[in-house]
Amino acid sequence: MNHSAVHRRAALAAAAALAAPWLAAPWLAAPRLARAQGFERTLRIIIPFAPGGTSDIIARLIAPELTRLLGQNVVVENRTGASGNIAIDYVAKAAPDGHTMLLTDVGIIATAPSLFARLPFEVTRDLAPVTMLIYAPYILAVNPGVPARDAAALEAYARANPTRVNVAHSGIGSANHLTALLLAQHWGVELVQVPYRGGAAALTAVAGGEAQLIINGATATQPFVTGGQLRGIAVTGPKRLAALPDLPTFAELRWPAPENGTWQGVLVPAGSPPALVARLDQALREALAVPAVAARLASIGGEVRAEGAAPFREWLARETATWGAVIRANGIRLD
Repeated sequence: MNHSAVHRRAALAAAAALAAPWLAAPWLAAPRLARAQGFERTLRIIIPFAPGGTSDIIARLIAPELTRLLGQNVVVENRTGASGNIAIDYVAKAAPDGHTMLLTDVGIIATAPSLFARLPFEVTRDLAPVTMLIYAPYILAVNPGVPARDAAALEAYARANPTRVNVAHSGIGSANHLTALLLAQHWGVELVQVPYRGGAAALTAVAGGEAQLIINGATATQPFVTGGQLRGIAVTGPKRLAALPDLPTFAELRWPAPENGTWQGVLVPAGSPPALVARLDQALREALAVPAVAARLASIGGEVRAEGAAPFREWLARETATWGAVIRANGIRLD
């Protein structure tokens, strides 16, 4: 390579670093660990939440397909706690050899830098995006005992019962917690925010009457609504859900955060061999395209968004800035 090409590449890298941390792409550097360009043992998908939530559902749906495609067993491990930071740190410090993946609602990665003054990892330095997997809108649902059958009635109920409506969510600072916070501000009420260890626990709490309201990913929440354990009120996203066509969108209701939802993606330790990361990207796309997998995801409100690392990096840069502003405006800190 001639000197002008070298200087041109350096200039491009510097410009990207100035644009935003997530666009600096430190994972394009030489791998920290040189390994043979093939998977040599069991691969692990690390989930930051308890079994039964959206991330866990997706991981267990695609793991058998990844096992078939990659020629090695793929197992799912749930490592909960610390608003997802235990799992994120575990993957950030794992050997950068392509055998350990983090599959999560990437909203927790976008919010972590603003929520915590000190983290045991640095997101842009220690993790490399592989691809986004799916987008699923949020469903706002209530316990059937709540005397509100539609959006207008729920808003009126919340106003008539200030500080008495409990909102279950997957953790302080999570995207669904922040969405509930924005909605409460729009209504002019204070909703009692109750954090749980993941969406599955929050859903169980609302279905059991421990809390009254939840805003959570459709992939995990829709079965509770169609099964009658929860009453659906509204959905985020650009359109109504096919399985719940009577539920209006946030946009129709002129509620805030109409495009929010759960974005599920996969990351690996920074410095993982590019060839293996590329194979993971391809295998993930193929797994999501398997007819039975695609049909299952569609049936629970998931929309495949497997577009590779570049759009994922752009999303993280944008959402980190957006949620950071919301977090700072509301004075939310977790340390």
